[in-house]
Amino acid sequence: MTIAQLAPSSISRGSTRWLLLGSLALNLFFVGVALAMAIRGPEPSAWDRDVFVRVERLAATLPPADAALLRGGVNADRSAIEETQRQYRAAQSAIRAVLRQETFDVTAMRAAMVKARAARLNFDQNLQGVFADAAAKMSPAGRHALADWPPNRKSASK
Repeated sequence: MTIAQLAPSSISRGSTRWLLLGSLALNLFFVGVALAMAIRGPEPSAWDRDVFVRVERLAATLPPADAALLRGGVNADRSAIEETQRQYRAAQSAIRAVLRQETFDVTAMRAAMVKARAARLNFDQNLQGVFADAAAKMSPAGRHALADWPPNRKSASK
């Protein structure tokens, strides 16, 4: 007994071809999806709030001598940067704590926001001072790379 004898006689030769063609199309679709998944680019990295991770990403795009200047400046002031970053994160946490209170206190919220703004300003001034000092020692190419950060963004002056 052959398979043709076991197949129901109601399936004609034309419908078998359509079934075969549909099966082939479905298989090609799945192969295409598998290939696309295999060759697609890596997932974009998540934003890291830690300033030292961001500075390292920035330094990796600078000329080597300029990157060393930036890293050296950040490492020289590392403890101050860490402390101001910690204070800023604590101020942000204080805002979240006020928002989570069962009885919302707008005065406490405003006070927490004032502290967060002051902490952010202190953090920014500290970090920007390090960048200004490093930029003063960098090559023109290094300063241009800083000005064009992030590197995949088109410059506004172009």
